[in-house]
Amino acid sequence: MAKLKIFEYPDPVLKQKSEPVEKVDDDIRRLLDDMLETMYAAAGVGLAAPQVGVLKRIIVIDTHDEEEGEEPCPLFLVNPEIIARSEEQVCHEEGCLSVPEQHAEVMRYAGVKVRYLDYQGQEREIEADGLKAIALQHEIDHLDGILYIDRISRLKRQMLLKKLQKMRAGEKEE
Repeated sequence: MAKLKIFEYPDPVLKQKSEPVEKVDDDIRRLLDDMLETMYAAAGVGLAAPQVGVLKRIIVIDTHDEEEGEEPCPLFLVNPEIIARSEEQVCHEEGCLSVPEQHAEVMRYAGVKVRYLDYQGQEREIEADGLKAIALQHEIDHLDGILYIDRISRLKRQMLLKKLQKMRAGEKEE
């Protein structure tokens, strides 16, 4: 397994639409493993292939709570698609490994049902609510070139990006 480079905003790869995966083979499984390792190393709960520069419809998610003593429970999703959504929506603070150290409140569906291919290439469905539902929607957005900052008001986005710019300028001075 290898730790991959995470592309950060405003890299153009993050705004591109990903292509479906034809077949889950050893190369795809290697990418899934590398993405999981990268996500864990960055202390994230989800990672989409475009974030590591690969325009394929692949995401990994693990929303386990270490502080609650929960064991890691990674989900590997190839060609995920939301097939049902709850009527209820929730507002949740989100962050993103591609927009480091920034957070904003985002409206999402409270629950979703997702169809996908698993690590072995078998078709599966998962129903999720809470953090897992939010993570699924966030990562699937990445596959369509949408960042969570695209789902907040223009004013909030401008403020957030200004903070990101200041943070990066501070890093360069050190």
